Amino acid sequence: MTDPKKMLSAAEVRETAPAGWAQIMGSLKARYATKDFATGLALVDRIGASAEEMDHHPDITLTYTDVVVSLVSHDVGGLTSRDLALAKTVGDHAR
Repeated sequence: MTDPKKMLSAAEVRETAPAGWAQIMGSLKARYATKDFATGLALVDRIGASAEEMDHHPDITLTYTDVVVSLVSHDVGGLTSRDLALAKTVGDHAR
């Protein structure tokens, strides 16, 4: 298993990031279009529950039509396997 505290290189992130996620200015980001605010709020709720279980917390922006999720491992100052794992979980919730 990958060391959850090891910072990943940009190449490692590109090779393993789930579809729809992009590395932007040191964080991993994705935008999910929602039909309406209630759908976005439900998605945020599911993401929040998973984040608590994983003890790894994203930055989330909720608007009427979108949910934007940003991941970074603040304790190591970059992206780690924890970010990739949560990105996959978020993508699963969005589907």
